[in-house]
Amino acid sequence: MSDGVLERMISSYMATAQPAYYFGWQGGEPTLMGVEFFRKVTELQQKYGHRGAVVSNGLQTNATHIDDEMAAHFSKYRFLVGVSIDGPPEIHDRYRVNSAGRGSHADVLKGIERLKRHHVEFNALVLVSSANVDRAREVYRYLCDLGIYYQQYIPCVEFDDTGQPLAFTISTTQWGDFLREVFDQWIERDARRISIRWFDSLLSYLVDGRYTVCEMEQNCCQYFLVEHNGDVYPCDFFVQPELKLGNICKTSWRELLQSQIYLDFGARKAQWHKQCDACNYLSYCSGGCLKHRLFHGARHSRQLSWLCHGCKQFLQHALPGLKSLADTIREERLKARAGASPPVSRDKVGRNEPCPCGSGLKYKRCCGR
Repeated sequence: MSDGVLERMISSYMATAQPAYYFGWQGGEPTLMGVEFFRKVTELQQKYGHRGAVVSNGLQTNATHIDDEMAAHFSKYRFLVGVSIDGPPEIHDRYRVNSAGRGSHADVLKGIERLKRHHVEFNALVLVSSANVDRAREVYRYLCDLGIYYQQYIPCVEFDDTGQPLAFTISTTQWGDFLREVFDQWIERDARRISIRWFDSLLSYLVDGRYTVCEMEQNCCQYFLVEHNGDVYPCDFFVQPELKLGNICKTSWRELLQSQIYLDFGARKAQWHKQCDACNYLSYCSGGCLKHRLFHGARHSRQLSWLCHGCKQFLQHALPGLKSLADTIREERLKARAGASPPVSRDKVGRNEPCPCGSGLKYKRCCGR
């Protein structure tokens, strides 16, 4: 991305009226731009930001080019870094090799150590492919043993030009089995210690009724992708000529938001398969990511997600435990809010009566425990 496009993107975005501004830096490999690029990023954000505005920067990287200087900059400006690591060396290095054909795992660990040394917040981005889909427990425990307590698991679903799955693509059954195996490890001993994005997102919905990831939403108007030349698209999975919304050097953010192409693309999310209407789990996936619905040459969104069956099997398995944990979280919140209340006499309140603290729970499940 040239300096001109970078400045135009940041200045125009920071000129919009909102309390917080979110930038996600991806590539290819964004750290190949060098630390000077990211210094320029934060300088421009400060130059064009208004007093009191919150700016959040995220970065997705393989971590092999992160040195101490770059890590120090990320730490100073509180970048949240997502590091691609797929498990122990023999798993990770199957597909993640450098131009010389050498596995990158050792270099990734060096990058992680630099991030830790400079106290940069980071999480692990695990691509679940044919290399690790049958080794869920091993991958999960490996990350935990490395002290990586924030984890994301991303299904590898890619097709060739004829719509056939590529060799590293996982099946829906494999995805469901992988999630169940990780979940069983997590719920047994790590639910309050390890953050797994998909599980956290489900909990957020169960506790607060709020979606925190775009794949759960019923509309795909969630963000914009800006290419290196300023071209704008509705999603990083759909950088296609017919979905180009404009160019940031010529098109305003208001025009992008009101683009009929953008609105039509977003509406496709709710145009799901007819079987979804009767599905007990529709509220947790909204039919699944469009990327996973458009395969075998499909040009419409009313196809079942490639991962549908596995997701349903996982949700059937995990929801009882997640709902129980959600109940506990709600109760803890209520108790915290009522913490300043005077003690309640056990002699004056029946255990099945409403708790006097105002939590809405029965006394036996609240202050009477």
